[in-house]
Parts: sequence; structure tokens; C-alpha cells
Amino acid sequence: MAKEKTVYVCSNCGQESPKWQGKCPACGQWNTFVEEVVRAAPVSARRVAAGVERVKARPVTIGEIQADEEPRIDLRDQELNRVLGGGLVRGSLVLIGGEPGIGKSTLVLQTVLRLSGHRVLYVSGEESARQLKLRADRLGPPAGSDCLVVCETALEQIYTHVKNVRPDIVVVDSIQTISTDTLESSPGSIAQVRECAASILRFAKETHTAVILIGHINKEGSIAGPKVLEHIVDTVLQFEGDQHYMYRILRSIKNRFGSTAELGIYEMRQDGLRQVSNPSELLLSQDHEGMSGVAIASAIEGVRPLLIETQALVSSAVYGNPQRSATGFDIRRMNMLLAVLEKRVGFKLAQKDVFLNIAGGLRVNDPAIDLSVISAILSSNMDVAIEPEVCMAGEVGLSGEIRPVNRIEQRIGEAGKLGFRRFLLPRQNMQGLALGRLEMELVPVRKVEEAFRVLFG
Repeated sequence: MAKEKTVYVCSNCGQESPKWQGKCPACGQWNTFVEEVVRAAPVSARRVAAGVERVKARPVTIGEIQADEEPRIDLRDQELNRVLGGGLVRGSLVLIGGEPGIGKSTLVLQTVLRLSGHRVLYVSGEESARQLKLRADRLGPPAGSDCLVVCETALEQIYTHVKNVRPDIVVVDSIQTISTDTLESSPGSIAQVRECAASILRFAKETHTAVILIGHINKEGSIAGPKVLEHIVDTVLQFEGDQHYMYRILRSIKNRFGSTAELGIYEMRQDGLRQVSNPSELLLSQDHEGMSGVAIASAIEGVRPLLIETQALVSSAVYGNPQRSATGFDIRRMNMLLAVLEKRVGFKLAQKDVFLNIAGGLRVNDPAIDLSVISAILSSNMDVAIEPEVCMAGEVGLSGEIRPVNRIEQRIGEAGKLGFRRFLLPRQNMQGLALGRLEMELVPVRKVEEAFRVLFG
């Protein structure tokens, strides 16, 4: 008879405690302990649940280890391949998280339906087979894919299907609906999610089968379940975007087989998600000529340059306290830039409302768009439009200086592709720049006042 015990587990970090605590001693979060009933399963049962017998390992030296290139599966999706680091590695465990209705299942389903030459087992724990069929018909006819669908939530039954099918890729939608018989807690609980994820990881490593997990996120924006879930998997991808906009962004938060600086952009359409190969053209509106409060910035997201449109609106505060609002930009950094404008440049904005928006629903963390942010704010405050053929990049310091940014040649090259003729950049970035290959006017600036004189005279 297996022993049972009741423990309290932190839903944020997975810390266990024999009694309830208000504050977690490991991560410091409040009211995160939940009660779980844990039954210790025998070792033999755990081996059977994994579906394969363990192979005894022996210690080896670093020189004896074969460092061959990891074989990857081409997913026929350039954006997804780039974010994964070149394709899906065999034996890897990939977790894709996102808000409900953002398009996680659509992205994975349309990807596996386009694969040919690889057998895929799609395990659905949330939708019925008929619902998946309706979605697949909407996405278009499969291009000769060998995708098998099964609706199952029991982990042991999933291993049975895997043993019979022997797929190359297994998709689990979603990990919060899967449960194992070795635990008595309900599906989606912390213990179930942790145990199922650890068992699937053992299965993926021992059989060299690529597994894609789809996970929900909580109201804080992180993967639902224990924080240890993100440590178990090899790759964590965040699928984000505003449901009111048509753009979706796939970010790499953790990747053991590639870089975490990659970014994939999709456009949500009626027939699924479309890859956006040149997002700069879609993120720039073509009719802002003569409009104040608009500045174009050359940003870097991951390894690709993007031209984004920064919009600002400055108006007199109708009520006593002025409002500060930013969409797609850190509001604390915007307040810092407003303080620089008032202290170093002399513009009085303390009694005015300031609203900032990054067009297209994107969220940008690149500090190189500081120059465009303050330029758009000043343009709206003076009601003077910036010339439409001007692009800029530069980080603003607390003393009002324009600090250099990285990869300036890629930023300038992206602006040149879209027809911009002038580019404002930090003066220190002019060192080592190959001017002969650039077909646009470069305007180096050292301080904020110099940039304003160039833009507004």
C-alpha cells in the first residue's frame, strides 16, 4: 500500500512545507501555498510510466563525450525555426505558453499539418477530435502530413499510444490537463503538472522523441503551475500579442539549443497565422505626413532590425494631476525621459498629460528608441511635424547626452531599404562606420539639444 501524505506546495517556486505558511521562505511570495495530497509511487511503477527501461550510466571524461551537431527537424516555418535555433531538436522538450485565445494551438496545429516525412502524434486534452477537424479545415488542406490525433488526458494511456504509433514528434495540448495515476491530486494541480512534465522529459530523452507542450499562463503572465516547470523543459517560448491587433510575437525565454535573443512575428488571419518576413513595412503607417507627435525609430528585437512608429500626445491637464500613460513602452523609463526634457532642455511638461503609444501593438524594450520617444513628445507639444524621411536611433542619458547603441549599421540599412533619407545617430557611433556603402545622410548628434535643432530648426 502506497503511503499518502498531505503537504503544502508553493505555486510560484514549488517549495514544499508540512504546514501552511503565509509567506514562502524560498521566493518571498505571499499566499502561494496550496494543499496537495502526495502518494509515493514505487520505483517500478515510475519506470513503467516512462514507457522505457532506464539504461545504467557510467561516469566519463569530457574528452570521451561526442560533441556532434544536434540533429534538427525542419518545421517548414522560418519564424519558428529561427526562434528554436534552427529547427526542432530530437529528444528536446519545448514549452509554448500564452494567453487563452492568442493562437498557441493554431500555431502548433498548422505547423504539424505542413510537415511531411515525419510522423506526429497530436494529443488533445482540451478539444475534441471534431473541433480539431474544424480548425484544420479552416487552416487549409494538409500538405501530405502524417499527423495522428488522439483525445486523451491520462499519461499512462498516452504512453501506450506512443508505443503503438512510434511518432517522431509528440504534441501535448495542454500540459495542465494531463494527469498520472501515481498521484491522487486533480489534473492541473502543482503536483500533477510537475510529475507529468518530469515523466515526459524522461521519455523524450530516453527515446529521442521531440515533444511540444502547450501551457496556460496565469494573470501575472507566467506559465501556470510551479516555477520548476520552466526549469524542467529545454525551451520555453512565449506567444504574446494583443487580441485587438493582428500581430503575434513568438519570443524565446529559455533555449538550451539556441539563442534567447530571437524573435518571430506572425499575422493572425482567417486562415491561420502568416509569417511576417519584413515587419517594418507593416508596422509603419503610410499617411502620417504632416502629423505631429510621430517619430520613426530603428530598433533591434532579437537579431532583426525593426522600424517602429512612436506616437505621442501632449495636452494640458484638465484635472489637477497630470496623466502619464504608455502602451508598449516602459512607463518608468518614459517618466525618466520627461524629467530629462524638463531639467536638461527646459521644456515644462509637469502640468501636461503625456500619452505614448508604440504602433502595431508591439512591446519594445530596446533603449535605442529613447531619441524617438522624446522627439515625438516634443513634436506633439510644439505641434510641429517631423519630416517623414527622417529615422533615428539613440539612447538618452540622465545628463541629456545621446549614448551610442549597438549594431548601428543594421539599423541604418533597414531604414535605407524603406526609403528613408536622413538618419539621426549618436556621434560616438560614427567611429568605424563604413560611410562609402551607405546611401543616406547621417546626422550625428551628441546631446538632446542638437537633435532638436536638427529636427525642428
